[in-house]
Amino acid sequence: MNKTFSFDKDLNINRLGYGAMQLPGKGVWGPSSDPDNAVKVITTAIDNGVNFIDTADAYGPFYSNLYVKEALKQRQDANVMVATKVGNTRQGPDLWTPVGTPAYLRQQVELNMMTLGLDHIDLLQLHRVDPNYTLEEQVGELAKMQQEGKIKHIGLSQVSVDEIKAAEKIAPIVSVQNRYNLIDRTDEDVLDYAEANHLAFIPWFPLATGELAQGKELQDIAAKYDAQPAQIALAWLLKRSDVILPIPGTSSTDHVVQNIKAQNIELSQADFDILDKLGK
Repeated sequence: MNKTFSFDKDLNINRLGYGAMQLPGKGVWGPSSDPDNAVKVITTAIDNGVNFIDTADAYGPFYSNLYVKEALKQRQDANVMVATKVGNTRQGPDLWTPVGTPAYLRQQVELNMMTLGLDHIDLLQLHRVDPNYTLEEQVGELAKMQQEGKIKHIGLSQVSVDEIKAAEKIAPIVSVQNRYNLIDRTDEDVLDYAEANHLAFIPWFPLATGELAQGKELQDIAAKYDAQPAQIALAWLLKRSDVILPIPGTSSTDHVVQNIKAQNIELSQADFDILDKLGK
């Protein structure tokens, strides 16, 4: 199992990263109840080897970006790749509406750079495809900003294989961020396509272990490795494919360290196969 993934000759990251979605307030809305802790969670992740952080303008909105910005300021010597997303608007807690107006996408890329304190975005992903605009309009605008040097790489989120193929005719696509975890394999075909074409597959909601937490199989395997069920779920993802980059999110410094330790768990093929059968 490879523990790293290369986007290009300059961007080689540890596969297990950190997702900042849980840092803002309830419903991913407003500030954290403890902003200092939010920053500390990120710096703790960096101090424990994480060099890939996923965020989005819609998280807060922007509060997660501001926490990432402060953490990067405190860890200026760390070589961290930041991925962010544009194309989802917020109307309140737990409310999300895709907007793919080219001018809006351009504005949000600029605001991401501002709130993250970066002069370019290493990986900019289209958060959702807006059916009211063509892919050419949405990905095409990101491609223009790539040519301007404001975006290094372009990715997509929650898309089908056909949408990836269509986007690849407009601009080079390096990543896809779809929902995928130990028990939800709905997008297995997207993962297979990513694997075949060396696209980073960044599963969101990677720790959907709730309904399995009391399951005998997962509990038995976790006990066998002296690990927590969540760690086993992450270890399974890491073994499933070398293009999978899990980005478990948490607002706890203890949990972030626990999640990172999952990359040291080498599941046997027999245990992997048992877990594999739990999916649907």
